Amino acid sequence: MKKYFKYILLIIPFFIGCGDKLDLNQFNSNSKNVNPTGDTVYVQLSPSWEGFNNPQAILVGKEPFIYVCDTDNDRIVMLNTAGTVLGIKSIKHPVAIAQDYRLNLIVCAQFDTLIGGVTSTFSAVYKIDLFAAQHDLANASLTRILPRAADFNYPLRKYTAVAAFYDNSFYVARNGPSNTSVYDPDNSILKFQPKKYFNAGEGDSLIGRVPNLDPLSSGLISANGINSITPFSKRNVDFIATFSGETSFKAQWFHFFASAVEEKYVSQFYPQLGTPFAQPNKFGKPTGSCIDQYGNIFIADGDAARDSVYKFNQYGDEIHSFGGPKVFVKPSGVAFLDKTLYVLDAGSNKILRFILSTDIR
Repeated sequence: MKKYFKYILLIIPFFIGCGDKLDLNQFNSNSKNVNPTGDTVYVQLSPSWEGFNNPQAILVGKEPFIYVCDTDNDRIVMLNTAGTVLGIKSIKHPVAIAQDYRLNLIVCAQFDTLIGGVTSTFSAVYKIDLFAAQHDLANASLTRILPRAADFNYPLRKYTAVAAFYDNSFYVARNGPSNTSVYDPDNSILKFQPKKYFNAGEGDSLIGRVPNLDPLSSGLISANGINSITPFSKRNVDFIATFSGETSFKAQWFHFFASAVEEKYVSQFYPQLGTPFAQPNKFGKPTGSCIDQYGNIFIADGDAARDSVYKFNQYGDEIHSFGGPKVFVKPSGVAFLDKTLYVLDAGSNKILRFILSTDIR
């Protein structure tokens, strides 16, 4: 494992500072065309990566390694870009994962505890310190961030999504049935910042909820059933969110707007402008998204009538979407590295890999 750690130290300055990319052209690309029409198509690479059980999230880390929430196997799996498993961390029912620029993993999962002599299961958020463990995932320290003691009074709250930003602050999306409170509704996004910003030592501080998010809105800029959050690799706090709640806009770009009067999130796209990304009922059951180096947005939609991956450019125009039941069973997450699109399929328990036909040499 130490050799992987040395590799990380060598590539991180180039990956973060210069944006150098890995060459993945060695992958076999003789599989079938998976686009229904068009001259530019997605081609599936062989073989698929197997061995998962109802996986719910996938992430390309900053090293870059690939991390999978192998949900029903109760573990996080770390792989390299050749599909070799480099490490495994046991953690109960992981459903979402992010990585900050200190290479910490932040995971939404579960934990069991005794309350009144009875074992109870709560949704939880953990931080895994990979750097201190020299990327030995199995032996990396695991720190529980949520729930706090006061949260044990709300057993139905679920932590469903997480995103880390350029300054190592991070958001955690929370869902639940109690949403009448003006001050603390279940459907919220919680904001954490490193304690060092407050000269308070190491660790993270929960500084409150992201304001001005309606917990039950069926329109734009809502916290109604967020199930994934994807940040942009830029010095901002914009993000893409997908939703399971009762809303016609199940994928949204949250753009942070600041003026001399207020700071708030607004929608980057509006349906009245005809932007395809923002059209009502465009998506069925999206559960994951990713953004490539060009700002293109990918959405995994596990709705049985769709089973597709949608691709949009940075202006919200749809390009190169593909899928259907002959390709996917239930796509649950997407990740992108260089020219390769990784699709996590919870229905087939596989990672499928694709490359554009124009990128095949």
